[in-house]
Amino acid sequence: MKIAVACDHAGFPLKSTVIEMACLLGHEVTDLGTDSAETVDYPDFAEKIGRALLSGQVDRGILLCGSGVGASIAANKMHGIYAGVCHDTYSAHQAVEHDDMNVLCIGSRVIGPEPAREIVQAYLGARFVGNDPGQERHKRRVAKVRKLEQES
Repeated sequence: MKIAVACDHAGFPLKSTVIEMACLLGHEVTDLGTDSAETVDYPDFAEKIGRALLSGQVDRGILLCGSGVGASIAANKMHGIYAGVCHDTYSAHQAVEHDDMNVLCIGSRVIGPEPAREIVQAYLGARFVGNDPGQERHKRRVAKVRKLEQES
């Protein structure tokens, strides 16, 4: 898969770990910045991830900030972006499998490098199951979420 990774200054310390893990798993990674711990604004990097996804340049995104929350809120403002904060492996794979999440948000001030590696592995190893026999309920639920998005 093609993966975009972006962060603000608070997420910067964890970015190289996330990129290394995605590459180790065989994914092609596009680094969308930031490139230092100098203060920047997380919405700018959420937008970069969103635009890369919406243009088809990448298949999924990973967005890092201090808590993961601000980046998630900003990313979810973009039509077609489904971002979630995940600080455990279950949430990281379940959000893709059941909710069709396309942007993983991680707080670098919340978790360290080893949990981040495991979370990235769970996220990138998951796939949406809503089209599988017996799993149609997930497709139905995601369709309802997308309807809410269209109507607002």
